[in-house]
Amino acid sequence: MKKVLIVGASGATGSLLVKQLLQQPIQLIAIVRDVSAFISLVGEHDNLMTIQANIGALTEHELASYAADCDAIVSCLGHNLTWKGLFGAPRLLVTDTVTKFAVAIESLQPDKKLKFILMNTTGNSNGDIPERPPLSQRCVIALVRLLLPPHRDNEQAADFLRLKIGQQHCYIEWVAVRPDALVDEEVVTEYATYPSPIRNAIFDAGSSSRINVANFISRLLMDDALWTAWKGKMPVIYNSPIE
Repeated sequence: MKKVLIVGASGATGSLLVKQLLQQPIQLIAIVRDVSAFISLVGEHDNLMTIQANIGALTEHELASYAADCDAIVSCLGHNLTWKGLFGAPRLLVTDTVTKFAVAIESLQPDKKLKFILMNTTGNSNGDIPERPPLSQRCVIALVRLLLPPHRDNEQAADFLRLKIGQQHCYIEWVAVRPDALVDEEVVTEYATYPSPIRNAIFDAGSSSRINVANFISRLLMDDALWTAWKGKMPVIYNSPIE
């Protein structure tokens, strides 16, 4: 039975991912701030273990103890859309978490490569391939990068995977999933994935329902062929049809 550790599990997308994975024959570990609130969202399940903790305060040693024997780790972490969430500490929550998990995994020296999935954004370009966003988007993103710490955090977290973990790491394989403008839908609908954005993420954004993003991540975890197709890449997901 596969074993998956999820951080950001109580968030809008993370909780949907948990609900979908609970329907699969896997063991889930969720690190959340408030266990009771999380259980009210997803319910109690025999194959779900919850750990109440502030992810930013956990050490590499503690993360290693939770990640031991896991097949995959998923980060659906994000910053709250409040003044404190946008401008307060920790400004590099996602990057710091990804970095500490990498150290933790390396200390474990697992027998097989562990999958790491990062939920990211189309506002972040993949520097491994010749992506060239429209000039209007590049100008706005440069301003956002300067003014909004969460965007820099998203960029640096993905860059850590690209540049520090890379394509030939001994213990880690990764995928950074890039949804466009996130929307709420009740059920999984048709969606499409691309190696790079096909729309202007600022002035002509498409939509990506959170439940579709959760579905794509769950498929990456369960479908080895799909994982092989996207590992080491930053797929972009849009709801279909794309107008």
